[in-house]
Amino acid sequence: MAKEVTNWSGSLCFTPKQLLYPKNEKEIAKAVAKAAKEGRNARVTGARHSSSPLIETQDTLISLDKLQGLVSHNKEAGEATIYAGMKVHDAGQALYKVGLAMHNTGDVDVQNVSGAIGTGTHGTGKKLQNLSTMLIGARLITASGDIIDKHIEDDPEFIRALRTSMGMLGIFSQIRLKLQPAFKLHRREWCTHIEQCMEHLEDLKENNRNFDFYWYPRSDLAKLRTMNEPDQEIGDLPYATLVKDEEGWSHEILPRERSLKFDEMEYALPAENGPACFEAVRQRVKEKHRKHVGWRVLYRTIAPDDAYLSPYHSGDSVTISLHHNAGLPFWDYFKDIEPIFLEHGGRPHWGKKHTLTAKELQPLYPDWEKFQKVRHEMDPNGVFLTPYMRRLMGIE
Repeated sequence: MAKEVTNWSGSLCFTPKQLLYPKNEKEIAKAVAKAAKEGRNARVTGARHSSSPLIETQDTLISLDKLQGLVSHNKEAGEATIYAGMKVHDAGQALYKVGLAMHNTGDVDVQNVSGAIGTGTHGTGKKLQNLSTMLIGARLITASGDIIDKHIEDDPEFIRALRTSMGMLGIFSQIRLKLQPAFKLHRREWCTHIEQCMEHLEDLKENNRNFDFYWYPRSDLAKLRTMNEPDQEIGDLPYATLVKDEEGWSHEILPRERSLKFDEMEYALPAENGPACFEAVRQRVKEKHRKHVGWRVLYRTIAPDDAYLSPYHSGDSVTISLHHNAGLPFWDYFKDIEPIFLEHGGRPHWGKKHTLTAKELQPLYPDWEKFQKVRHEMDPNGVFLTPYMRRLMGIE
């Protein structure tokens, strides 16, 4: 047996039969083929930042930690191929050196890029899509241990399935990304009362490249965060106090360093339902959870995409995230708020805590059956499916 494996927050602990650190795709392929032959499953792990048990297996766990570096790039075409073990932070630095950048990142950059793509991780910005939309091609190890290349020019429907596929279609060894020229951002953070934030919410969403806010339950204050390219600035906010002001390259400015660890539940909602949902969450937190939960609630915006299992499919979305200190009981809090998200048309973030299974999930995704068809074609024997993944997908 391998040593115990934990996720970033410590809320997930399990012991796989073996934890492998292959040095190349051939070693990954050999491990997957062996698992398939023996009737066991194989799951891939990256930085283990996810709160949900996507990687949990009693069989073979495969780390991508040794697959690092930039494979190739084409600045004129705005593309690069990287090895699948690269973290968002490291990829951002490597791409900057060749004059390229990801269009966005999340609030933290410790995840593997491949994991961020597989779970639909996102940043914020009304016109900015989640990170999986960068994926335009990949080298994959399939459930039979074969190594294949897939690219959007040849099979766009497969790429739609591959984005936000949670490792169910294969294990990435290399990923080809659509990027943009390196760019700078001016970041400003403001403090105000939550009522002022909600009064000006539409203006803030519409007039900033990146905008989100944190609500602090115990003070009823909000931190507003705006980021814009230096030549596309908005003016001061007369209803808020400026508390942070910095400028730099996007990969330096978009993420924040997080020394305090937490568990998280996040739901994506139709944008038009966001304010009402937030107000309902705010009321419930103030009524029942304020004494025990000091962590902030995060509100972000996301542009739509067409990945089969994207929570942001088919329309402008906002996300609302709950956080609680790592190590403290969180389920009473999360389970009490989750029905509010569902009442407002919410879909859960695949990499964060939620309680839904296939019965509740299938109606939320118009391309659910399309994904299931591709998944069965790629992995008919369920090599990449753990018991949790089977419940999630409704597969016996």
